Amino acid sequence: MLIRSIQICLFLSALLPALGCDRPSESVVSIAVHPTKPSILYVATNDAVFKSRDNGATWSRMPNFSARRVTTVAIDPKFPATIYAGTMGDAVYKSPDGGQRWLPHNVGLKEHVSYVNQFVFHPQDSQTIFAATTVGAFVTRDGGRSWMEQMAGMTEVHIVVTLAINPRNTQILYAGTTGGVYKSIDGAATWKKVNNGLIPERILEASLSLGINLLAVDPESPDTVYAATTKGLFKTTNGAQSWRRIGESLPDQFMSWVMVDPHSPQTVYVAGREGVHKSTDGGATWKAVNQGLATLNVRCLLISPHDARTLYAGTNGSGLYRSTDGGDSWTAIPLVPAAAEPGSQAVQG
Repeated sequence: MLIRSIQICLFLSALLPALGCDRPSESVVSIAVHPTKPSILYVATNDAVFKSRDNGATWSRMPNFSARRVTTVAIDPKFPATIYAGTMGDAVYKSPDGGQRWLPHNVGLKEHVSYVNQFVFHPQDSQTIFAATTVGAFVTRDGGRSWMEQMAGMTEVHIVVTLAINPRNTQILYAGTTGGVYKSIDGAATWKKVNNGLIPERILEASLSLGINLLAVDPESPDTVYAATTKGLFKTTNGAQSWRRIGESLPDQFMSWVMVDPHSPQTVYVAGREGVHKSTDGGATWKAVNQGLATLNVRCLLISPHDARTLYAGTNGSGLYRSTDGGDSWTAIPLVPAAAEPGSQAVQG
């Protein structure tokens, strides 16, 4: 997550001390937008979860949350008052009321799950959720009340950093790990290593030989998948039978984030320690889109579900930003307390 980390916005930030222990954090680690109400936003920082009901003009810190650090937040796409939070040390929390109350939902998760990296909802059934964690992949089919480990076939690794699902064939999932990519064709019941072109077999057993920070599936051509890794950006167009490296012209080959425009899948964004870059030709060419960012170390990105030209960026050092022109320019969104009195200081995110 930090520059020295090799899993930005993900589990290895746990190896680094939290920033600003005596003041609000300026690091945004996760962003979520309400699926039907664009004015409602959630962000997680190193310190807390914040919610805005007015498109980011003001924010409130979510109460009654006992976890020491939130690592990812996700909104149930079917029942958006339900919020999930993955944490460092306390696994999963769930809120049924838009963040006012939080309850642990950890039955079946190993006691030593130290870091929840990501939640992925089943496209047709939001009660089915896949979780990437430091001790493997898990699934719940009852909205988090119970979890089952899904690691059959992942004999070489335990740390699952990211998951992605084929929206047209939900039996197909991809798992990004600290040892490359695995694929499942049976709903995560079993996995098979798919690293052809991604990482040579001879070095696979090397510690952290190739960390996959994020996977993104093309929604129109789901056999096309992008992998943001610690050693560059990769792409497959044949369902991970083979991978090829792209984006070699990018200034930093440590990729923390990749996302595909759902309405124009040839448009792809990547982020890392040199800011945000954009491609409009499926990754063949790239341009920097960093105007307005005070910090180029970008930890996470989000495309608004309401308007694909509206993007959010969480940075490690200067908080939250929004672009309304597809990344051409960015504006800071300070996490201003909703009850702030005149002259009070903004809570930096």
